[in-house]
Amino acid sequence: MKEEMNVLQPIVASEGMGAIVEIGYTTFRVWAPHAEMVFVSGDFNSWTEDDLELEKEENGYWAGTTDLAKEGDQYKYVIWNSGQKLLRNDPYALEVTNSNGNSIVRTLNFDWEGDDYQLPSWNTLVIYELHVGTFNRKQPDQVGTFDDVIEKLAYLKELGINCIELLPVAEFAGGISWGYNPAHPFAIEQDYGGPDGLFRLVKEAHKMGIGIIMDVVYNHLGPSDVDLWQFDGWSENDKGGIYFYNDQRSETPWGDTRPDYGRPEVRQYFRDNALMWIEKYHCDGLRMDATSYIRYEGGGLGFDTEILEGIILMRDINSEIKSKFPNVLTIAEDLKGQDIITNDIAHGGIGYGTQWDMNFVHPIREALIHPDDDGRNLEVIAEALTYRYGNDVFSRVIYTESHDEVANGKARVPEEIQPGDAESAFAKKRAILGLVLVLTAPGIPMIFQGQEFMEDEYFKDDEGLDWEKYEKLKGIGRLASDLIGLRTGLHGGTNGLRGQETEILHLNQETKILAYKRLNSGDHVEPVLVVINFSHRDYENYGIGIEEGTDWKLRFNSTWKGYDEDFSEMEVDGMNTAEKVTDDKAWTGELNIPAYGAQIYTL
Repeated sequence: MKEEMNVLQPIVASEGMGAIVEIGYTTFRVWAPHAEMVFVSGDFNSWTEDDLELEKEENGYWAGTTDLAKEGDQYKYVIWNSGQKLLRNDPYALEVTNSNGNSIVRTLNFDWEGDDYQLPSWNTLVIYELHVGTFNRKQPDQVGTFDDVIEKLAYLKELGINCIELLPVAEFAGGISWGYNPAHPFAIEQDYGGPDGLFRLVKEAHKMGIGIIMDVVYNHLGPSDVDLWQFDGWSENDKGGIYFYNDQRSETPWGDTRPDYGRPEVRQYFRDNALMWIEKYHCDGLRMDATSYIRYEGGGLGFDTEILEGIILMRDINSEIKSKFPNVLTIAEDLKGQDIITNDIAHGGIGYGTQWDMNFVHPIREALIHPDDDGRNLEVIAEALTYRYGNDVFSRVIYTESHDEVANGKARVPEEIQPGDAESAFAKKRAILGLVLVLTAPGIPMIFQGQEFMEDEYFKDDEGLDWEKYEKLKGIGRLASDLIGLRTGLHGGTNGLRGQETEILHLNQETKILAYKRLNSGDHVEPVLVVINFSHRDYENYGIGIEEGTDWKLRFNSTWKGYDEDFSEMEVDGMNTAEKVTDDKAWTGELNIPAYGAQIYTL
């Protein structure tokens, strides 16, 4: 039952799948093309397995209506195939009791109180990636919840964050997980607070001017507690049946469960899921996990086979979102560094708004953690700063820490810099250079939970964020807030940080000093000058070429002792100008710049 690429059936808006509640009635609709009979068993009929029989519709769909089932009732489908009786959860269940429990009849008609929040312009975003289960965990034996995140919204607002990216919250096996093992893509993890908890979080975040981006997983399912596996009893090669490829394309690093994107019903399933987050939960963006495994059998490694059907799925979703919700941001975690991901669909692209950038995170982390100054290649850093996809520098998300970068054997940046002594001045100052680069380079900046106060523990889904460290390093938190304020324009005069242009003004491999200018075009250019010392040496009256008549004013000094008593004793009082040639410019700006220090100037 495979369609060739040139005759793929288009995705058509479904009539309504799952349990659809109307006044006095509930209609159940399910796709089970190989079933011989389908019943619904639940609270409403005392779990009788042959009471409510669904009628067969066209194209393998089954449906039936009852006036007995109501919101809150639990239920399952009873599917018969060749003598097999299969009890299955609803693929479209909007709530389940737990990952291997029952489906719940549920509507998502929340009272949004007129919520009309829209994500700010993408060039003003600062994304904070967090994991609900660990971000504000109260007790070691308690999983963090949506309400626990709500308690910290004021903190995030004060920090300057205007957008939160949640690791996946679709119902997964057990109560502790990163979330990348979705068992029920339409249901919300009960241990986090279920649908109502997510609604409360989005609503309260929007009230505070903070957007919500949802991480979704369409490259595989499960692999455990997945009722979609051999859903209606049919499969080939002992594979997953109607929702999955039944040949070698099913194989992924996370289980033998790659969805069959060639089936219009499966593409419809993920399209409906993507729109649910936006329409029902008012999410402001979607970050799609490991998209390279949607478009390549082996994730794009070496001589790999492309899955054109997966590309069609992504294009269809991105096209519909862009058409219906132009302010919603779609993000690809592709990590192949290819323009096709964010190029416009009309020009052969896949149409994501932006993508996580491997061309930034890897070279910048390497430069920060390298033990020797001589190993810090400023040319490589400059290339990472100025890299772009297509014509828009904000087609990339830039970061030095994410859930992937600080787990599975990879530590937080301060710990990587000085293992066992991540709170040393040496480690803190170098890690801060990473924050400066992320928040001043062209791209959409992202930080990972706790990065703003030098969290140094590996990310683990069963250990909470160390808020005691925040209390100890509040000065570093203030530093991060000051940086974010400059990036978002809170303090004025920094439009250049939100512009398209970057000019490398000074690059000295011997001194390890790099200076670059961020610009925007138009009436409010407001250039921003960033000077970074990647060496252990202090420099007095260091010269950088500047334009004649420019009067750069110091706005940020990363080594200010007000941020941390361990920082430099060197006096930093801004820039003096002299009429002498430096960097092929007629004038020179002279400044003191301490070891591993960064300074930001505006006019």
